[in-house]
Amino acid sequence: MTVKKFNLPDVGEGLTEAEVVAWKVKPGDVVAINDVLCEIETAKSLVELPSPFAGTVTELLVEEGITVEVGTAIIAVAEGAEGTDGAGGDAAPAAPAVEMPLYGKLPADDDHDDNRPAGGPLVGSGPKADAVKRRARKRPAGSVEAAAVAENAEGTVQDHQALLEAQAAEVPASHRTTPPRTAVAPVTEAPVAQVPVTPAQAPQATQPAGTPTAASRGAAISGTISGLVNKVLAKPPVRKFARDLGIDLADVVATGQRGEVTREDLVSYQAQRDAEHDQADSFWGASKKPQDQRVERLPVKGVRKATAKAMVESAFSAPHVSIFVDVDASRTMEFVKRLKVSRDFEGIKVSPLLILAKAVIWAAARNPSVNATWVDNADGNGNAEIQVKHYMNLGIAAATPRGLMVPNIKDAQDLSLKELALALNELATKARAGKTQPAEMQGGSLTITNIGALGIDTGTPIINPGEVAIIAFGTIKQKPWVLDGEVIPRWITTLGGSFDHRVVDGDLSARFMADVAAILEEPALLLD
Repeated sequence: MTVKKFNLPDVGEGLTEAEVVAWKVKPGDVVAINDVLCEIETAKSLVELPSPFAGTVTELLVEEGITVEVGTAIIAVAEGAEGTDGAGGDAAPAAPAVEMPLYGKLPADDDHDDNRPAGGPLVGSGPKADAVKRRARKRPAGSVEAAAVAENAEGTVQDHQALLEAQAAEVPASHRTTPPRTAVAPVTEAPVAQVPVTPAQAPQATQPAGTPTAASRGAAISGTISGLVNKVLAKPPVRKFARDLGIDLADVVATGQRGEVTREDLVSYQAQRDAEHDQADSFWGASKKPQDQRVERLPVKGVRKATAKAMVESAFSAPHVSIFVDVDASRTMEFVKRLKVSRDFEGIKVSPLLILAKAVIWAAARNPSVNATWVDNADGNGNAEIQVKHYMNLGIAAATPRGLMVPNIKDAQDLSLKELALALNELATKARAGKTQPAEMQGGSLTITNIGALGIDTGTPIINPGEVAIIAFGTIKQKPWVLDGEVIPRWITTLGGSFDHRVVDGDLSARFMADVAAILEEPALLLD
């Protein structure tokens, strides 16, 4: 009987270390080829490691929670045990080597959904299907991830038409004059959390300011729409359940197909609220203890370690310059509203982020140097070069349960508006489910960070390493705006851009930001 040791493999691009999160086997267990041995957390994803051979586990060489370098032996398996071929027959033949070599880089197909070592027997070392449901980690109470979510999550406004349909659906059938429309199932993998909508976030149909009463008529229409949007979508039983729990529906993140709050959303919200209250009550600890005994020490590893390293390198290697611009996005809001009720976009979640993504792609083609990379010592003689990319791998900063990730949409410049909407939905769903592959976070061209979904107006984002520009998309809300000499309410957002000053001068950054703003102010320019 041969005892073999399995070395921690490189399951991604240049992995150097990983933490053993949880063992799925114990000494004495019989394993077959491709049985899951353990979960490891790399700097980019949570990964299940399958067994490359059959046999009996003799020893676990690394404890859970320990971070080890690639190439370290983590488990010992004795080959030759009976019944390990998965069919009750003879044992699998012994491999010639005593120690398993490291994996090579995993080839990914076009969809990055299935990574397999080329020519090997392993089923794959991709992230587990439910990566977010792993063991709980202690975090400082009250800490907030300084990251942006992947999209506006139905954005800063609910669909007016959907609201009218939902209200009609609550009317008894005997009182209806027309049947409600049938909702179309979404095409994304799973419902994506949505940001609760406030009256200040609803789109308005702006009246031209041509007469003394134009502003007042516009304000009246705005008030009517705001009143409709203020009614959160939910079925009567859900509303009753919320009243019983003492929960304001407007505070709950909705995941229903049409943006409605579901019973599951209420249960999740209540559980989170209870946990936060419990944590807050005990956070300060026993005040009589010495202060040095009331310090919680959290090891920095996994995604947090990788993010910290990348941000420090970017901040201190690329000279950042940031500029800001306020934008009247009223026509973008109207355009998004029309897309939501369009037959072509039925079942597809649409938000202002979609228009911004298109705007960034359009503006980058007019200002190519923002879509570039600075490369030190490119020729080996100490000379640097600027590599301008004639493709757009559009990065979207996403706040996930494991920390900040920046997956990107490959060749986004080739996608139609509908295809880009689908790609954004898939990116968000995979990121929140922990299914993002390492290959999907590499090779980015330019990044968008959507801080507006968190209610933030603007910020100074740090450039993603390997890129020279990043755009922060602030919240869209009604503000007083001067139009044709009159002050009227308009939907205003603030864009913040950070640029690598080695590549992007002030004039170029200003022209790029102005082009992005122009599309948000008039989306019809995309048709040119």
